[in-house]
Amino acid sequence: MNPVHEDFFAGGAGSERTVAANERAFARRWLVPRVLRATGERDLRTTVAGTPLSTPILVAPTAFHRLAHPDGEAATARGAAAAGTAMVVSMAATRPVEAIAAAGGTLWFQLYPQPDLDFTELVIKRAESAGCRALVVTVDSPVFGRRERDLRNGFTDLPPGLACENMRDATGRVRPIAMDAGLGWDRIAWLRGVTGLPILLKGVLHPADARLAVEHGVAGVIVSNHGGRQLDGAIPTLDALPPVVAAVDGRIPVLLDGGVRRGTDVAVALALGAVAVLVGRPVVDGLGAGGASGVQETLQRLTAELDHTLALAGARRPADLTPDQVVTL
Repeated sequence: MNPVHEDFFAGGAGSERTVAANERAFARRWLVPRVLRATGERDLRTTVAGTPLSTPILVAPTAFHRLAHPDGEAATARGAAAAGTAMVVSMAATRPVEAIAAAGGTLWFQLYPQPDLDFTELVIKRAESAGCRALVVTVDSPVFGRRERDLRNGFTDLPPGLACENMRDATGRVRPIAMDAGLGWDRIAWLRGVTGLPILLKGVLHPADARLAVEHGVAGVIVSNHGGRQLDGAIPTLDALPPVVAAVDGRIPVLLDGGVRRGTDVAVALALGAVAVLVGRPVVDGLGAGGASGVQETLQRLTAELDHTLALAGARRPADLTPDQVVTL
């Protein structure tokens, strides 16, 4: 991979404190296994927001996959489908959602709500027509994060021949993605009026916002700090997870992304109340190394590690894991 593009995927905002802290948060957690639980063969299947999955590990929305592999997001979709899970298509994908859907598999669609409501609705209708089964609304980006690696590298736009294909308007022009500092809870109500898809909010870290999400009728929240790419110094997602889980009190599902690198990380998040996790950078690494098969192998490795961890921790299903099986040292 071009080192500049590799920096784009690996890097974060500011001094990248939050990027590193996401992984360190998992390193501080230790599992306390139960024994003699007669788990037998494990069952990793789950359903999230009406979408059945063979594993509680989804592909997080990440931009610009054609920088990692010529087939881009279409290859990622094929790999996710082969691994039995869903891919969340980024609004900043370098393949159009229609082409990604044609590759097969289960898709959700990630949305940055745009100030132009007519255009936002057009994007949503494209996602619906392509068969996307949920809308993941990113809510942690009123402005664009200051990503110093990209600034040092002068990486401010895609190379010639690549574009954010889901940002084409009715004339075929590719619009820039607008970060909207005026975005508020009223827009969530508007979104519920224009789509029947389940809406999940991505970027929730504060329990008060999780309670508001429940009040506004969303289908789930994703505890996320944008992989450390927005607010440097934001709390690691694993540390934010238990208070958010307590705040929603079982009324809607809670998912997590950020820092998940091994199946043991997935098990820790599940034990602390997440119903599923999303992975981004490991999937892009797999894509760059081997295209669709690299994505498939990455997801299958994580799933196999999770299955092994469940057996050793004394759980047959992900929901059998409990918070008392995690300690912080």
